[in-house]
Amino acid sequence: MSKSKSFQVDQKVVYPSQGVGLIKSIIQKKFKDAKIPYYVIYVEVTDMTIMVPVDKAMELGIRPTVSRDEAMKALELLGEDYDPIPSDWKMRYQMNLDLLKKGSVRDIASIVRSLYHRSKVKELPIQERKLYDSALKLLEDEVSISLRKSKEEVENMIFSRLELE
Repeated sequence: MSKSKSFQVDQKVVYPSQGVGLIKSIIQKKFKDAKIPYYVIYVEVTDMTIMVPVDKAMELGIRPTVSRDEAMKALELLGEDYDPIPSDWKMRYQMNLDLLKKGSVRDIASIVRSLYHRSKVKELPIQERKLYDSALKLLEDEVSISLRKSKEEVENMIFSRLELE
């Protein structure tokens, strides 16, 4: 098993803290006395281009977008029962931030589910609200690519599952 999973130009990938991006190119940059290969990833949602060393991609959690089945499982997770989350927002925020950094589509769905339901009980603090918005956007983007549906359709699917109770 190789140390890093290699991606191809024009492949869509998920960068957990940034969003869904497209690998535009793979370039060599000189660093000290070595040439280091970098992925050049364009993230449409932020209109940002990011350069990531190929060797660091897995460590940063960059992964291919999920299959249709995985996307559907993440959507199903939204409607399932869940364990109560800590009422201390700082502890809850750190727990969810760690999940976001892990970056699996199921982790992202569980953040959306728990913070959505928490927001129904009490308004979320600003940092937590931003985390919720980021996780929701990431979930919408990835699921829309995997299911080949519009972001609006996916948003409706997400909220219809969150309302199942």
